[in-house]
Amino acid sequence: MNRLGTATSPYLLQHADNPVHWFEWGEEAFTEARRRDVPLLISVGYSACHWCHVMAHECFEDEATAALMNEHFVNVKVDREERPDVDAVYMSATQAMSGQGGWPMTVFATPEGHPFYCGTYFPKPHFQRLLSGVAAAWRDEREQVITQGAKVVAALTDASSFPTGPVPGREAVVEALQNLTGEFDPVRGGFGGAPKFPPSMVLEFLLRHGGAEALSMAEHTLSAMARGGIYDQLAGGFARYSVDAKWVVPHFEKMLYDNALLLRVYTHWWRTTGTVLARRVALETADWLLAEMRTPEGGFASALDADSEGVEGKFYVWTPDELREVLGEEDAAFAAAAFSVTRAGTFEHGASVLQLLNDVPDSARLARVRAALLAARAGRVRPGRDDKVVAAWNGLAVAALAETGLLFERPDLIEAARQAAELLDSLHIDRGRLARTSKDGRVGANAGVLEDYADVAEGLLALYSVTGETRWFARAGELLDVVLDRFGDGEGGFYDTADDAESLFQRPKDPTDNATPSGRFAAAGALLTYAALTGSARHREAALQALGTVSVLAPRHARFAGWGLAVTEAALAGPVEVAVVGPLDAPNTRALHRTALLSSSPGLVVALADTEGSDMEGDPEGDAEGDTAHPGGSGVVPLLEGRGPVRGAPAAYVCRGFTCRMPVTSPADLAEEISGTAAGS
Repeated sequence: MNRLGTATSPYLLQHADNPVHWFEWGEEAFTEARRRDVPLLISVGYSACHWCHVMAHECFEDEATAALMNEHFVNVKVDREERPDVDAVYMSATQAMSGQGGWPMTVFATPEGHPFYCGTYFPKPHFQRLLSGVAAAWRDEREQVITQGAKVVAALTDASSFPTGPVPGREAVVEALQNLTGEFDPVRGGFGGAPKFPPSMVLEFLLRHGGAEALSMAEHTLSAMARGGIYDQLAGGFARYSVDAKWVVPHFEKMLYDNALLLRVYTHWWRTTGTVLARRVALETADWLLAEMRTPEGGFASALDADSEGVEGKFYVWTPDELREVLGEEDAAFAAAAFSVTRAGTFEHGASVLQLLNDVPDSARLARVRAALLAARAGRVRPGRDDKVVAAWNGLAVAALAETGLLFERPDLIEAARQAAELLDSLHIDRGRLARTSKDGRVGANAGVLEDYADVAEGLLALYSVTGETRWFARAGELLDVVLDRFGDGEGGFYDTADDAESLFQRPKDPTDNATPSGRFAAAGALLTYAALTGSARHREAALQALGTVSVLAPRHARFAGWGLAVTEAALAGPVEVAVVGPLDAPNTRALHRTALLSSSPGLVVALADTEGSDMEGDPEGDAEGDTAHPGGSGVVPLLEGRGPVRGAPAAYVCRGFTCRMPVTSPADLAEEISGTAAGS
């Protein structure tokens, strides 16, 4: 029978009515394969995956195909977003065997889980022939099949280690910039050709690095994406990627992780340059996250599908006739010119993806037209939503919303970040260990992987810096202790799974960025921030050692080390540490706090203490040093110890390596102190 009816994954639930006798990933499936003496057929995908839906309709909903699958295999359906570890090890096998990867991923494996034949999407006739062929090979050539599986496992195990180098310095950064410049598209922005993905982590690195060349690449790319079809010009939010090199036609699914990362990048672009476009896109994306992706429990859903009514992009595209139907003749002509809607169309069947390539002088009219189109679009059949809460991606959203809320003075965004953090804290974390997913307030059974611990810690540290609530700082420290104790590889890096996690045929360890920061680089960033707040040599040393792969990737593959390069910039800058002390409801405390967070010094760390009713005294010398791992029983973040108001006035202390300059009490002096400390790096 089909066993997916009780799954917590929306993707698995989409397959709960298939005639295929699906199992969830787990020991039950392996036991059944051994009992029946048949191979496993492992199908991996995710809910917003267009071609996953296509193969499901063609094959898994087809009675004849399902009968072949049920007769000859034990069939296992995996949500790659729930089990990134399972996805990673079998994707390595798929890429090794076929030379390419993607989803849906189709893997044939021995009852021990050893892959012996892999592929991606198969149309029904091909898939049926493949099922029959693999079944015959298992029956008639069993020894060769098992040998093939063993060889694949051995080859992947031998190739699993990634070279590491020294802790990266300025030379690695220069090499990375040279490599990125060579791959940069000077006409359209971005890197490489079609398909073109938002280079979120690389953009963060370029903004942190600064300088004319780096800033030019970042601004050109950010502007092109914001004006192109990859950005939803009516409601905000970014699609997964552009199928062309011009950012015109997206693959229409919208992912939480992309929008969380890009929200933070556009906010940082505004912080660096004050660009009006950056502010607009950041706030629209934040509003879209709150309107479309929040769950009733306060978390953020994983994704919106590309399809509606079985057609990709149907919810988002427009024809000239549809514009006239909604707007009338004159406004339709205005909208067509503003949004590049043509009779020929830029998508399928004469429809166009909305773009906003140029500034429109009549902003009031544009706003009125956008509102009318958005209201009309709300009447269309909406894409499906995968409403499971993924810990890592919610951690990214917490960081982005907290910073955006503070910098743009939007307390509702900070509150949304706090509520998501509350959900993670109360539901996903149990006795210091982190669960990967939840849905409808019910926690999933899958253990958190490295990116979950690192990204949640990153989000909680950002939330602490914005709110001054030390509970988030303390919880981040607990998660990072698990990273150090359970994920280390003994060589300065990290595995993607804990040492007590389920054992797969290979323990995954991918040091490179993909759609999100690699677990290794995400851990390095959170560890470095925590070390700056605590003075912990252990955490800083672990962060620096984890960056060793940046030195290897920077000269030739810098695009896959964007977050590592961003963290490298923070390490090279110190990072600068700012302790702000004073009553949180005092205007000057708020002004000092916001001034600190407005700084674009790479990776700058802010500690905030509410001194209302406290007896904290200032320490003008400010030369505290230490190797404190946690704030201890006092509940005070170590960077704040001994630092208080100056003659009763809110104050800020600018430090580097826990050595601080004289405290200041005015925002202007603080900005100058930060600039001087950063220049001294």
